[in-house]
Amino acid sequence: MSLFKKSLFLVFLLLIVDQAVKIYVKTHFTLGGGFDIFGDWAKIHFIENPGMAFGLKWGGDTGKLLLSSFRLIAIAALTWYLYSISKKKFPKIAVFSVALILTGAAGNIFDSAFYGLIFSESSYHTVAQLFPQGGGYAGFLHGSVVDMFYFPMFKGVFPNWFPIYGGEDYTFFSPVFNVADSCITIGVFIVILFRKQFVKK
Repeated sequence: MSLFKKSLFLVFLLLIVDQAVKIYVKTHFTLGGGFDIFGDWAKIHFIENPGMAFGLKWGGDTGKLLLSSFRLIAIAALTWYLYSISKKKFPKIAVFSVALILTGAAGNIFDSAFYGLIFSESSYHTVAQLFPQGGGYAGFLHGSVVDMFYFPMFKGVFPNWFPIYGGEDYTFFSPVFNVADSCITIGVFIVILFRKQFVKK
C-alpha cells in the first residue's frame, strides 16, 4: 500500500472515531450534560459550537458560511498537499502530520454540513434524535460542531499587574474540544517539531 493510501486510511479511521464519539454524545446527553472522567479536572461535557475550534465563535451566519467555505477549500488543498508530499517521499512523520490536520478539518466540516440536516436540536432539557421525523434543526453548512472534552485542571485569579485580565478569575484549561480539534493540534505540533524536515524538501 502506498504512503498516500496509508495516510488516507489513517484519516478514515480517525474520522470514524471522531464521528462515533460525537454521535454518541449528541444522542445520549442534553446540552451541558456529561460525566467526570478523573475527578473535577477531566470531564465529558457536551456543548455545541457554531463557530471555530475549541468553542470559538466568529461573525454569525455570514461568518459561519465563510468559515465553512474556508474549511472546504482547506480540505481540498490539504488533500492535494498530502498526495504531493507522499509522492515526493517526504518523511512519514511529515505525511501523517498533514493527515492529522486533514482529519480535523474534515471532521468538523462534516458536523457543520450535515448535523443540522440529520439531527433534531439539542437543548438543556431534551436529547437530540438522529433522523427526526420533522427534519433537522438547520440547513446545509449551518449545523453546529459537537464538543465534549473538558479539562478544567485548576482555577485561579490573574495577579493585578497582569495586562487586561488583572484581578479576574481564570480556569486552565477552559476550552471544550473534540477528537477533530485534537487531531489538528497534534498535527500542527508535529509540523512545528519536525519543521526542518519539511523545509529540506
